[in-house]
Amino acid sequence: MHGRLFDYPDPRRLDLRASVRAARSEWLVRVHLQRAAVPVQVIVDVSASMHFGTRQTKLQVAANFVEALGYSAFRVGDRLGMLGFDAGTRDDLFMPARYGRGVGNVLATMLRESTSVAAGSGSIAGLQRAASTLAGRQALVFVVSDFHWPLVELPAVLDLLVHACVVPIVIWDTAEIAPPDGGPLLALNDAESAGQRTLWLCASVRERWREAVVRRRAELSAVFGKRGIQAFYAENVFDPEAMSRYFLEAIA
Repeated sequence: MHGRLFDYPDPRRLDLRASVRAARSEWLVRVHLQRAAVPVQVIVDVSASMHFGTRQTKLQVAANFVEALGYSAFRVGDRLGMLGFDAGTRDDLFMPARYGRGVGNVLATMLRESTSVAAGSGSIAGLQRAASTLAGRQALVFVVSDFHWPLVELPAVLDLLVHACVVPIVIWDTAEIAPPDGGPLLALNDAESAGQRTLWLCASVRERWREAVVRRRAELSAVFGKRGIQAFYAENVFDPEAMSRYFLEAIA
């Protein structure tokens, strides 16, 4: 937390960025409180679209994140648990929060070996069921998904987690967010519905593709921003250094 330099006269802890943004013109210093262990929960989307990827699937990127999260949680003494969902909750991917050196590795292996067992695109319903098990609890909750479903019900899910610190991890693949540079014809397979179609990539289609990605980012930012939440984006790979910067900027 931050306090006034007048109350905590230690210039070594002066925070210039926080002081500049302060509502009142006064110098602020960082005040470190005694740390208490907090349960960490990760809710992972394992629906069909998460099994898509060019260099590696989005679910593999999620598994890499969970593995790193387990290592970090162990180092600071936090317990880590996991819930999985597609169209509903996945009992085979559930693990209650526990503390241990290898918890992250176990959870990551569970994700890497999981398969999609439900068709359809209504994974928001699965997320809602998973989030309801954590409703009213104080925890650090990571929601890992590509968020490729209607967002109209997402605010209600976030309301279930109002007592928790929520960090959305949006995982996208380059092939989703940018049209290919190849020929004009593109064969498409819908991972959720298994439908197939051929798309003519004319200039206007490429432009609408890019605009749709920008619009989707804006929609996600609007939903999360209303609750003071900022999403972390992972494209193709999970970058631990980018995650560290994300938390440092949030604290600052």
